[in-house]
Amino acid sequence: MPSLLHAVGRHAEAYADSFGIAQTPIPGLTTVRATGPSGLVYAIPRPLVCLVLQGSKHVTMGDQSFAFSAGDSLLISADVPTVSQITRASVAAPYFSLVLELDPALLVALSAEMGEPCVGDHAPVRVEPTDTEVADAALRLMRLLDRPASVPVLQAQLVREMHYWLLAGRHGTAIRRLGWPDGHAQRIARAVAVLRAEFARPLRVEQLSAVAGMSPSSFHQHFRSVTSLSPLQFQKQLRLIEARRLMLSDGLSAANAAFAVGYESVPQFTREYSRMFGTSPARDVKSARSAAETAA
Repeated sequence: MPSLLHAVGRHAEAYADSFGIAQTPIPGLTTVRATGPSGLVYAIPRPLVCLVLQGSKHVTMGDQSFAFSAGDSLLISADVPTVSQITRASVAAPYFSLVLELDPALLVALSAEMGEPCVGDHAPVRVEPTDTEVADAALRLMRLLDRPASVPVLQAQLVREMHYWLLAGRHGTAIRRLGWPDGHAQRIARAVAVLRAEFARPLRVEQLSAVAGMSPSSFHQHFRSVTSLSPLQFQKQLRLIEARRLMLSDGLSAANAAFAVGYESVPQFTREYSRMFGTSPARDVKSARSAAETAA
């Protein structure tokens, strides 16, 4: 994939922010660049596929670990908590990847056209070699960026094509469940959208189960099956991850960040933060800023 590497590298070099992230004019399509191994990154990403083009990365979900490098694709087919780390990158050979957020509505439409899915592994996180057709579609998407006037005209059909090849390729059986109309993954996704938008306020399981169209007991069971967490644990992790971002990116104090994400008790916030990140908020922020200064 040398041509795709060149296209992604050129865009990332020109537009990456201080975190190495470069958005593109195509919604959901992002390039990533790093010139050295990273620290641990905690996140609950939306369903996505990540094509690694140079360097390597390590991702952990629960007790499962995934190592992948150039030529591999990481699929995350559900909103699950992950801990990731770029493990091989340098100034001479930076880490480059291309990330596409999956569009559930597009997957529903394509799945209906493609027929019944094959039985297979529906694990929410998996790594496979990148399919040639996926890489080709990704390259044509990146080439659109050189002709800005073509983006609004052609992006939709190329994004659709890339979703099609993902469904038809090695990741297809895992992605297909996102395209099952009114399936459990779709129903849980509706509740997750509410949690993401309103995580800072109290939310009862009965409210979320109603959004999903399930009984509270069925909702709780399927929520854990899809995300690996209970709804309360999911909300807590969203709050803590956002609080960490507010402290690192916006300079908020631990107390202000705690209140901003919905905590009423700073000691409780500190305890739960330390349990998740392995250190207190103050020490974590100091360590992360020191690492960023060293890298710079």
